[in-house]
Amino acid sequence: MPSLAAGRTGRPRPLRPRPVLPRPLLPLWLAALVAAASGFLMNLAYPGASVWPLAFVAVALLLLTLIGRRAGGALLVGLIYGAVFFFLLVSWTSRYLGVVPWAALALLEAAITAVAVIPIALAYRWLPRAFPGLAGRLVGLPAVIGALWVGRELLLGSWPYTGFPWARLGMTQSQSPLATLSSWVGVSGLSFLIVFAVAMLVESVRLRLWRRPVALVVPAALVLVLVVTPAFPTTAAGTMRIGAVQGNGPTGYFDEREPYSVIQAQTAATEPLFGEEMDLLVWPEGGLDYDPFQDAGLARRMTLIANRVDAPLLANAATGRGDEYFNTSMLWTQDGTAEQTHDKRFPVPFGEYVPDRDFYNAIVPDLIGLIGREYTHGTNPPLVEVDGTPVGLAICFDVIYDEVISEGIHGAAQVLVFQTNNADFRGTDENLQQLAFARMRAIETGRSVVNISTVGRSQMIGPDGTTTASLDADEAGALLEDVELRTGLTAGVVLGPWVQQLLLWGGLGALLFGWWRARRRP
Repeated sequence: MPSLAAGRTGRPRPLRPRPVLPRPLLPLWLAALVAAASGFLMNLAYPGASVWPLAFVAVALLLLTLIGRRAGGALLVGLIYGAVFFFLLVSWTSRYLGVVPWAALALLEAAITAVAVIPIALAYRWLPRAFPGLAGRLVGLPAVIGALWVGRELLLGSWPYTGFPWARLGMTQSQSPLATLSSWVGVSGLSFLIVFAVAMLVESVRLRLWRRPVALVVPAALVLVLVVTPAFPTTAAGTMRIGAVQGNGPTGYFDEREPYSVIQAQTAATEPLFGEEMDLLVWPEGGLDYDPFQDAGLARRMTLIANRVDAPLLANAATGRGDEYFNTSMLWTQDGTAEQTHDKRFPVPFGEYVPDRDFYNAIVPDLIGLIGREYTHGTNPPLVEVDGTPVGLAICFDVIYDEVISEGIHGAAQVLVFQTNNADFRGTDENLQQLAFARMRAIETGRSVVNISTVGRSQMIGPDGTTTASLDADEAGALLEDVELRTGLTAGVVLGPWVQQLLLWGGLGALLFGWWRARRRP
């Protein structure tokens, strides 16, 4: 019998029972193990294993650990998932610098992940009570879960410093039928659709919808749409004959080298292209030993190369202007000038510069002392023009930053060229992961991509993501292909930034509204 209390009229009234909050689906000890398994499987979805279906399994397992979980429990399982995932994914950071930078990066990303999954756990506690109907459980809740997942990715990709958007879920799908969706909604939109589909499947099982086949129409229709959607169309605009050279020289940070040994390796690997017709010759990031604007001998060598192939040379080097240094790509012409340059937009923290150097030097002086680079962030457009054809650029890790790619495409780039130096990560999965991101950029933008590395693997990739030419790692060689040019903006390029903002603020807004509505419901 319910207890009674006197109201303002003096009449007894029943006290409303305190709502029973949902219990966690899994006990904490089991959730911890499942979270670890989720992180392990998520790593396998990325290169080198590249088993992209495991991304769906990993998302499902992580969501199961969060259902019904309070903030403290969500923090723990998120930390376990993030630690296992990031320690495996970025193990290549320990290739030369050892355990400290590897552990620092992995633990930082894991800690941010742990905090960022708390809203997902809260959504599972509040939204089913706020919107208990079938539409709320089957559509509304998965949509908010997907939006909050993207919000977590955006946080990781922008903070601290310039962030580390390396582990976005959509990037796992570069070789799957779902990759074409990025040309409609961008990479973040693809991440949302994956999580939305998985969360909908989880709710379908929890609601036992197999007992009501009609209710499965929506999930089945969603899966069908995701699989059969073609790429957003762009317009063919001819071809450009591009040569790309992988010199396999001593370009690692700690490689021993003789003076001019890097350009000698690049020149030797370029020699098979002498006399061939081409519109552009591309060398990788770090393909020059010194600053050609300060070294007259190096400049003369580059002019000779450009004349031997009768095409401008897109090269890269560390350059100095006043007291600042930049990671610069330059279009070196046959007359020995380079009026078109682009400076790397996002130098790598603790790799190409040290933010707050005095603070970190006081903690690990020996390690910080090894990092002599202090590159400045570039501000000029990621574009050069070759005989009237705009070419979009991204230097190494800039490939993972949406704004760099978008600026090039909005600048009318008809092909994308990514220059990189993977010499510090020889024998690891770093190069393969970066190639997968380059492939996703090709599909997302509807553009061909030339991804050239100092030590490989280098590839030319068509607008549909297929590899048209390739060089193996740790081998010198040259590519020469008629690369397809395209014009027009995909929906993914145009709508991608808006989709990100809609998901970020829409997810948080929906979570707060669900909390308010849940409190008002008996």
